Amino acid sequence: MLTTPPSDQRPARRDRSPWNWLLIVPIVIPLITALYNSDEPRLFGFPLFYWLQLAFIILGVTATTVVYQMGKKRSGR
Repeated sequence: MLTTPPSDQRPARRDRSPWNWLLIVPIVIPLITALYNSDEPRLFGFPLFYWLQLAFIILGVTATTVVYQMGKKRSGR
């Protein structure tokens, strides 16, 4: 039977990467309403709001991928 050591004997966690701060970008950028508070320009007939929402999704996926890859390299997995 495996038992966990007391908290004072556990090794320090090493999953706190400074790359995690990059995840704030896709959270904060869509909150800036001045970016998409307009109807123009249109892209393929779609107003700015709609295609910019898609760009925010791409930004979020990109930031998450970068943080994951950099965290994986840092932890040595």
